[in-house]
Amino acid sequence: MRIAFVVQRYGSEVMGGSELHCRQIAEKLVDAGYDCTVYTTAAKDYITWKNEYSPGESILNGVVIKRFRVEKERDIDSFNKYSDWIFFHEHTREDEIEWMERQGPCCPALVETLEREEKDHDIFIFFTYLYYNTYWGLQRIKEKKALVPTAHDEPALHLDIMKEVFSTPKAFMFNTASEKQMLSRLFSFEHKYQDIVGVGVEIPKNLGSPDFCKKHGIMLPFILYAGRIEPGKGCQELVDYFLRYSRKSPDLTLILIGKLLMDLPSYPRIKYLGFLPPEEKNSAMASACVTVHPSHLESLCMAALESMAAQTPVLVQEKTDPLKQHCLEGKSGLCYSDYKEFESVLDLFLSDSKLRRIMGENGLKYVQENYSWSRVVEKYSHLFGYLMDETD
Repeated sequence: MRIAFVVQRYGSEVMGGSELHCRQIAEKLVDAGYDCTVYTTAAKDYITWKNEYSPGESILNGVVIKRFRVEKERDIDSFNKYSDWIFFHEHTREDEIEWMERQGPCCPALVETLEREEKDHDIFIFFTYLYYNTYWGLQRIKEKKALVPTAHDEPALHLDIMKEVFSTPKAFMFNTASEKQMLSRLFSFEHKYQDIVGVGVEIPKNLGSPDFCKKHGIMLPFILYAGRIEPGKGCQELVDYFLRYSRKSPDLTLILIGKLLMDLPSYPRIKYLGFLPPEEKNSAMASACVTVHPSHLESLCMAALESMAAQTPVLVQEKTDPLKQHCLEGKSGLCYSDYKEFESVLDLFLSDSKLRRIMGENGLKYVQENYSWSRVVEKYSHLFGYLMDETD
């Protein structure tokens, strides 16, 4: 079966949540015997959409990649100003189409190729509701199309043109039950195929290597953040909270790993380690007292699931329903909504090793039952069967 994916960025260097999600799904389906092709852009950076990859066809881990040049880079300051205007003022449909053009990545050649090559694939899967290629691509592909929304409850979701995005697909693959519930309040999914799938998580074999702390000069105890390090992910709030907490607990360290997109204060107990290979990341998570996930907008949060797989409890922003759901259903972490709660919960985690152990064991069980790769691939196989039967 020939499966086509459409996503805004793609590549081994692209570590964004939905883009990595797409790559992992495509590669696992190739391993399961599917023929997978990805239609994407030549952009690496989601802020500017600058063309950095070579356009054309290539292969990565068995997946065929077709890249197209983005026609115009994004001026993020101008885009943010336009977004602030359109989200809070009366406007027309033409204004919203203009917003989508500015949002990007503006890549008409990709959209035109989708329409021309629809017959070459059995099924199309679009990742992320928010972008140009999803909006226009879903309109061009006539049959056998599914959307993985990776949606947050954010202002863009309430634009009128999003009704077109969510009315067009034949099927939806949600990340969590809370994402599905949130979207169901805004859009009708009657007579549409729906499933809660998310992404698979590898269960690490070797945990908590003492060599990790020795190599990086880290003293225990420490808490860990993994992901894009930027204010939009709640990282400025996390740093501010940590600095306040350090006044009463100066021996605690905050470790950050991932892509750095903001300034960090010069403080000896805040350490940035950059990107780590998977084995080291697993060791970092397993060695941490707790991993912190401060984002106010998440549809799944792979880093939280990876922490659970490493048997380390999570501390999450309560305002983010999918993260809160992981904690409640998995009995694998605790929530906070402000500094006072952050302080209280962190006190509890640091003082109670039994609680950390029990929540760590619960988290591993939760991931094994809900986010194993075999289960994810099985659910995608069911989707393909439905779409093929429905259009025969």
